[in-house]
Amino acid sequence: MNENHKEVFKEEACELLIELETALLELETTPDDKDLIGKAFRAMHTIKGSGAMFGFDDVAEFTHEIETVFDKVRDGDIPVTKTLISLTLRAMDVIKMMLDRTGGEAPSEPALQEIVGGFRKLVSANGEESLGTPLAEGSSPIKASPPPPEQVIPFDSQVTYRIRLSFSNDIFETGTNLLLLLDELRTLGECSVTADTNDIPYLDVMNPEYCYTGWDAVLTTDKGINAIKDVFIFVEDRCEIKIDAIRTDEEEDHKKLGEILVERGDVAYEDVLRILKEKKPLGEVLVEKGITTPDKVDSALAEQQHVKKIREKAQGKEEIISTIKVPAEKLDMLVNLVGEMVTVQARLSQTASLLHSSDLDSIAEEVERLTAELRDNTLNIRMLPIGSTFGRFRRLTRDLSQELGKEIEMTTEGEDAELDKTVIERLNDPLVHLIRNCIDHGIEMPDVRQSMDKPRKGTIHLSAVHSGANVFIRIRDDGRGLDREAILSKAVEKGLAAPHAELTDREIFNFILEPGFSTAKVVSNVSGRGVGMDVAKKAIDALGGTIEMSTERGKGTTVTIKLPLTLAIVEGLLVKVAEDHFVLPLSIVEECVELTREDVKKAHGRNMANIRGEIVPYIKLRNEFGISGDSPDIEQIVITGVNGERIGFVVDQVVGEHQTVIKNLGKFYKNVDSVSGATILGDGTVALIVDVPKAVRSVELAEAAFS
Repeated sequence: MNENHKEVFKEEACELLIELETALLELETTPDDKDLIGKAFRAMHTIKGSGAMFGFDDVAEFTHEIETVFDKVRDGDIPVTKTLISLTLRAMDVIKMMLDRTGGEAPSEPALQEIVGGFRKLVSANGEESLGTPLAEGSSPIKASPPPPEQVIPFDSQVTYRIRLSFSNDIFETGTNLLLLLDELRTLGECSVTADTNDIPYLDVMNPEYCYTGWDAVLTTDKGINAIKDVFIFVEDRCEIKIDAIRTDEEEDHKKLGEILVERGDVAYEDVLRILKEKKPLGEVLVEKGITTPDKVDSALAEQQHVKKIREKAQGKEEIISTIKVPAEKLDMLVNLVGEMVTVQARLSQTASLLHSSDLDSIAEEVERLTAELRDNTLNIRMLPIGSTFGRFRRLTRDLSQELGKEIEMTTEGEDAELDKTVIERLNDPLVHLIRNCIDHGIEMPDVRQSMDKPRKGTIHLSAVHSGANVFIRIRDDGRGLDREAILSKAVEKGLAAPHAELTDREIFNFILEPGFSTAKVVSNVSGRGVGMDVAKKAIDALGGTIEMSTERGKGTTVTIKLPLTLAIVEGLLVKVAEDHFVLPLSIVEECVELTREDVKKAHGRNMANIRGEIVPYIKLRNEFGISGDSPDIEQIVITGVNGERIGFVVDQVVGEHQTVIKNLGKFYKNVDSVSGATILGDGTVALIVDVPKAVRSVELAEAAFS
């Protein structure tokens, strides 16, 4: 078995386990939801069937045990209970360990025995016979038993599909048995399958290890199109699948053979009209004339008979499945190449503006338009729904709340909001720390909540919403809220604040994000060491985001995270100080105003500017980066929004908007404050990308040190 194919299976199985976990956690609150039960059953069925195909026999055998129980749940013989959900979640963890054979510990035999025994108890407790004899010492989990007999599917929910399958010639090299896949397809409902042998070559050029046969199938099922996809999920990268929903109306007569052949694209409508003038059967004449092949006619006849037999009213629009899996490395390479294209395009536009050639200007504008479209489409490919991350935290909330003896429900909103895959991957850890903090410090014990006239069950609400080039993620709990005085007292104790300093709520709550800061009196295995929030803050800063907290004593706390949609190519504002260029993220730029020498004199040496009656502090990039030379008589202030406050950055000149391809700095510069990366301009020079939150923080710390 090719190791690459095993890795594909493991990747797909892990995705199915995530779907299964989401379905199970939703089932815990809506145990009568048949769709969720069916979704869970299909996920386990796919893992079991494909596990055996790719050599993961222990996974297949163990999953068969759970699948059998959920088959009974699907039939209404076993109810969905908290015990069933807990057992299945534990079984999922075991399956993950089985899949990860190269790392971590394998599941112990007693653990397997305990889980399998738990499922058998559920079956016997509901008046069913045991699923089998107990596992012998050192044996594998349950051996697969024959599948249950096919059930009669009610006709009022059926849809008929036309399925065309063609496989790559080397499909057999993966160890795939195509007949087993076709047999599994037949279990979904009334199904007829016809082989397409037209591409089989003569014996002298045939490779006996190659697959030359395709198949046409007509399936009537109530399982839905996703169930059909699941059958071929582990071979989709080596096959072409086309699935069309066929309309079958009771009031209409069945379609003629010619209509089906034309509809399928196997013959032209004009050829059918010409042949119909002859006396012989249409199919026979079409073959004699060489217009189509016997296989195509047989397949169309099979569909005709199938639809005639079903005679069921169902409507459906044509749906073509066309997906392709691409390794992440290739996608990253594509984004890098697009970044280089953006840089070259900027150079072309700059050259065209210098040469004053109308023809070159026209070409540069067209290249700029195409590059922008290519950039947007490429970045969209990298975008993933954040719901894939949200789903993990329901399990975290469930397990941790049970460990602490609390009753907590997690609700989510905005799972369809999309983020760059790199951002999503690096967002998991900070969200884990924040949610654990809500569970441990935020939500009270059930009895305490009841004494405060609150529901016994606490709620953590996780939401995401797009806003321009950013996404806002909010974690809101209905717990006790933050203790302003306790936080301030601890900050004074640790020397983070002066004893009699007048601080805003935002400044006080931000102390929580400092390293080693914790107001917990007892250190537990969940929290209390003052490292979680610090880790979350650093991770979010590294993503170019910000974190804010708001609270209402006794009613709860809201943590708001603002993140850029992508870390690859962003819109920036290009500015200049002396001969050096800098880029400020355009998403946080609010406006640009002039700063004259008269304005500086009026501030009496303080870095403050009066912007239409509002006092706005500013940072001079010339001083921040130690750039020598005199400032021009009229400078520019770029006003930005940072953590809810307006901060200005003084520069010599504002050049304009710039598509910024972010380049990482070398390891010698990775700890440089106030800079998050660099970009290459059209003329080949390098511009530094200003890390605005870090620059503000650096100035605040410097001022605090001299105060």
